[in-house]
Amino acid sequence: MTINYKWWKDATIYQVWPASFKDSNGDGIGDIPGIVSKLDHIKNLGADIIWLSPMYDSPQNDMGYDISDYESVYPKYGTLEDMDILIDQIHKRGMRLILDLVINHTAAEHKWFQESKSSKTNPKRDWYIWKPPKYDSKGNRQPPNNWVSYFSGSAWEYDETTGEYYLHLFAKNQPDLNWENEHTRNALYKSALSFWFDKGIDGFRIDTAGMYSKDQRFLDAPIVFPDREFQPCKLYHQNGPRIHEFHQEMFKRVTSKYDAMTVGEVGHSSHDEVLKYVGAGRGEMNMLFLFDMVELGSDPRDRFIYNGYNLPDLKTAVTNQAEFIGTEGWTTVFNENHDQPRSVTRFGNDDPKWRVQSGKLLALLMSSLSGTLFLYQGQEIGMTNVPKEWPIEEYKDINSMNYYNELLQEGASDERIAQFMKVLNLVARDNARTPVQWDASAHAGFSTGKPWMRVNDNYPDINAESQYNDPHSLYNFWKSCLSLRKQHKDLFVYGDLEILDFDNQKTFSFLKKSDDKTVLVVLNFTDKEIDFEPLVKGDLKLLHSNYTKVSQQLEPYEGRVYSVY
Repeated sequence: MTINYKWWKDATIYQVWPASFKDSNGDGIGDIPGIVSKLDHIKNLGADIIWLSPMYDSPQNDMGYDISDYESVYPKYGTLEDMDILIDQIHKRGMRLILDLVINHTAAEHKWFQESKSSKTNPKRDWYIWKPPKYDSKGNRQPPNNWVSYFSGSAWEYDETTGEYYLHLFAKNQPDLNWENEHTRNALYKSALSFWFDKGIDGFRIDTAGMYSKDQRFLDAPIVFPDREFQPCKLYHQNGPRIHEFHQEMFKRVTSKYDAMTVGEVGHSSHDEVLKYVGAGRGEMNMLFLFDMVELGSDPRDRFIYNGYNLPDLKTAVTNQAEFIGTEGWTTVFNENHDQPRSVTRFGNDDPKWRVQSGKLLALLMSSLSGTLFLYQGQEIGMTNVPKEWPIEEYKDINSMNYYNELLQEGASDERIAQFMKVLNLVARDNARTPVQWDASAHAGFSTGKPWMRVNDNYPDINAESQYNDPHSLYNFWKSCLSLRKQHKDLFVYGDLEILDFDNQKTFSFLKKSDDKTVLVVLNFTDKEIDFEPLVKGDLKLLHSNYTKVSQQLEPYEGRVYSVY
C-alpha cells in the first residue's frame, strides 16, 4: 500500500475551549495566558496540534461562535499580543495551532450587520439574508418560511428598522451571512482568514462548513413534526447548490497560499458528497468531521430526542467514518468536542468502579482507528458528564436553555420536563464545558475566583495533578497510546479496518492492516468477564492492554492490542 504521508494526517490534535481551560487572573474565565501556562501538559501528552475554539471578540451569546470582530480578541480572554505569544510558544514546542473559522454567520453586533440592518439601501444590506414578511389569512405578519432554528423557534427574526426578517440558522443574535454576495466572501477571506494566516497560524477548523450555500428559493420545509410550527430545514441549507464552488474559491484565494490544514464540520453526508469536500484533487478541505459516532442514539432532527444505541451501531459508525482510508479522501477520529457530552459517560461507564478502565478502553479504540485523531480538553484525564442531580439553573448553553424554555411556554407536564432533564444530562453541550480539573484545590485549580460555570463535583477524584506521576492513570495511558500510534502509524493512522465480530453485542474486535503487517484489537464493552476469542489465525504478540496481566478471560472493560504473525 502506497501511503501519502502528511503532517496533518499523522497528527494528534488537542482542542482547547478557552473559557474553561485555565484562568490566569482570577476572574473565573479561562484566558490565553492560562493556555500558555498549560502548554506543557498538552505537549507531554503527545499532541502535535492545538485547535483553539473561538477567542475572537464576541458578545458571547453562543460562547464565541457569535463573532463581532474577526481581527480582535475577546477582552476577557486577552489581547492580540497574547495571541502572538501563544502562537510563538506553541511553535517553540514543535506544535502547530489551528483556529476556529466561523463564517456562516456573525454576531448581530458585528459592524457589517449593524450597517446591513440600518436601511434597505445600505451597501451592506445584501451581506446578510433579508426577506419581507408573509401574512396569513387574518393579516398577521409571519416569517418568510417555516424553517426552525437549531436553537429552537423560527430561523427568522423580524427587524423593526426596515420591516423585514433576517435569517439565523442558530441564535437570533447570529445572523447568517449571504455567501451569494462576492463582496461578502472577499471581506471574509481578508478579515477571518488572511489576517490570522499572516500572524502565523497553521490552519482552521471550519465551523458549519456545509451550510453556506442556501437554496435561494427559500421554500417551506417538509412537515416532519406535525405538532410544531417550525420544521427542520437541513434539506435547503446543507450541501447546497454552490457549496463546493465556495470552498474551492476559498482554497484558491487564501488557503492554498499556505502550508495549512483545514477540517470542516459537515456532520452528515453521503460517501460521494464527502469526497467532493475532501478529495485530494478537489481543492476544498483536507478532512471533515462526521457525526456518526457522537450522535449515536439521537434523532438527527432533534438532539433532545434520544432513542439509545447498541454496540453494533457503534461499529457501523466507526465503519462509516473509516471508509475514506485508501480513497483520495481523508477522515477524522473523535468522540468528544465542545458540542458533545463526555465520552466516558456516553460510550464507557462513569461509575467510579469502571471509569478509569472504560476510559482506557476508549483510548485504545480511538488511538487504533485510521484518520487524524482529535482529543478534547479533559478527555485525557477522564472528565465526565455533570452530575444527574444538577438543576437546570447550572446549565448555561443557549441551545439547552432555549429548548427548556420552549417546553415551559408550551405548558409541558412535569413528566415531560423530567424526561427532558434526563436526556439533557446525557447529551447537553454543557457536559463538555465545565472547567478543566487541574488539581484538588478550590475550583479544581482552574481559577482563584468563582468560575463562570460550576466545576464538576468529582474534581477531587478526577484531576490532572493526581495523574501525572501515577503510572496507571488515564493521562499516562493516553500518552502510551499516542506513542504507540506514532510508532506504528502505518497501521494505526493509515491502515485498513476489518471488523471481525460485527453482530456481537459485547465485544468489538477488529484488524488493522498495512501491507504485510496486521494488528488485532479486542475490546470488551461490558462490566462482565468474557472468554477471549482471537477470531484470527496466527501467533499473537501483546502490544498494549489496559490491564497489567492478561489471561483467557477478558476482564470488564478490558482492551488488548496484538501484533499478528
